Amino acid sequence: MIAAIYARKSTDQTGIAEEQRSVARQIDHAQQYARRKGWIVADEHLYIDDGISGAEFTNRPGFLRLMNAVKPRPPFQVLVMSEESRLGREAIETAYALKQLITAGVRVFFYLEDRERTLDSPTDKIMLSLTTFADELEREKARQRTSDAMLRIAKAGHVAGGRVFGYDNVEVHGPDGKRSHSARRINDQEAAVVRRIFELYAAGTGYTRIAKRLNGDGVPAPRPQQGRPAGWCRSSIFDLLRRPVYRGQVVWNQTRKRDRWGRKVTSAKSPAEWITIDAPELRIISEDLWRSVQQRLTRSRRVGTSSTGGQPRVRDVESAHLLTGFARCGICNASFFPLSRSHGQKRAFFYGCAGHHTKGAAVCANGFVMRKERIDEAVLQALGGEVLRPAVVEAVLDGVCDAMRPDVRQVAVEKLRGELVKVDREMTRLVEAIAAGGEMASLMSALTARQQRQTELHHALESAERDRVSVSRTAIERQVKERLTRWRALLTGHVHDGRELLRQVLNGPIQFTPDRDAQIYRFRGEIGFDRLFAGIAGLAPLLASPSETGPRCTVELLGQAA
Repeated sequence: MIAAIYARKSTDQTGIAEEQRSVARQIDHAQQYARRKGWIVADEHLYIDDGISGAEFTNRPGFLRLMNAVKPRPPFQVLVMSEESRLGREAIETAYALKQLITAGVRVFFYLEDRERTLDSPTDKIMLSLTTFADELEREKARQRTSDAMLRIAKAGHVAGGRVFGYDNVEVHGPDGKRSHSARRINDQEAAVVRRIFELYAAGTGYTRIAKRLNGDGVPAPRPQQGRPAGWCRSSIFDLLRRPVYRGQVVWNQTRKRDRWGRKVTSAKSPAEWITIDAPELRIISEDLWRSVQQRLTRSRRVGTSSTGGQPRVRDVESAHLLTGFARCGICNASFFPLSRSHGQKRAFFYGCAGHHTKGAAVCANGFVMRKERIDEAVLQALGGEVLRPAVVEAVLDGVCDAMRPDVRQVAVEKLRGELVKVDREMTRLVEAIAAGGEMASLMSALTARQQRQTELHHALESAERDRVSVSRTAIERQVKERLTRWRALLTGHVHDGRELLRQVLNGPIQFTPDRDAQIYRFRGEIGFDRLFAGIAGLAPLLASPSETGPRCTVELLGQAA
């Protein structure tokens, strides 16, 4: 028989050799167990999650790959794990995962007990419930132990979190030479930057000007978030000015990292739960400078809310500019946004890179700007002249009609049925959780979302079943051309109409790359025809459940603005 192995550990073991990792040991012991049983373990059926909580089920790559592998037919007959808790430490999700594996025909074994998990009788099921309950209870106890330990560390003034700009985390050793704890020490180079930012802001300099000045001078910046260009920006200045640690005051326990279901969802805690510790040795700025900056921040907030009766100002959700939110710089991937500048005797709008204009040339060298009207016109012409031309639409129609073959439509129907079964099961679990006294608000919200999806799937399935017969190309083409006529009308309308068109057809942002020698912007994007065909003769369910044999409904948007 072919065997698969799943291994998981909740703590990410960095700095440890691969053969010494817990997951590596689990894999080794599971392979030995499989060999004793006479099973064959293929390398492609090793599923590993290192450093992921057992309560996490949506962002666990190894687990998701394992569950996807059993559909529609598992390529292995046996799954080996060290114990049940490796699969998960959340009772409902773990039990459901085991049921999926076993009903798919996979036998599940735990090598620590040399035991097979079965669900053949009510006794097997109640034992599964008790085991998963015990695993979840242990996770909750571990969470509480960790929380208590972190609380003790924070109250002692030691590091209970990550690194903060302006400080280094250093290890402190006890009399026996063993590591005792981590403590913050002021980093003189970064501390000078912190003082400079506070002084600039207190003197009246805004966030953007401070960021540009620091980036232009090559001043070290905090580590950027994934995918963003390195350097100072408005948000990093904004956050830094509000950290009380710079005045010698450490505040801990302000946020909660996981919800009651163990998912990674950050939420704010009540101020009553905050832990505040005086740490004068960590003071970087004077109290007078801190108060001066906080007073200016308070005044800025008042100005921003004065015209709305003390409520935060809410911006209109629809921009007055065609490409706002739809375009990116092709150099640094920052937003491509409108700038207002003097142009002759009046002001005019230009498009440019937000990374360059808010952070400076040190972050992105793309300082090339172009009149907004020229770029808007080039994008709309590319849409109407290339993407929506008859030959392109005909080619997409060919793909759609080919996908309307009865065998392909049957695949779409089966996918809809499979998702409906999954949603029904999820609703059953949510009802059971509500009956057991779970958190009512979050459970009811999840149940409402599942009910809505269930209704959508029923409608889609009814439509797909009703339209099983092949639809003539003539009928599809007639309806497509009607929708295409409406799309073309949007091209000649107002900015709001053009934005509505982009919202319907774009599959992602349009990338704008400058050609300084030619004084032009070249742009590239992807157009999707899914909404054009949605709702036509049963095509909606087909497009909602795409497959390898489904229609190809995308084309490339290319052009240049000169």
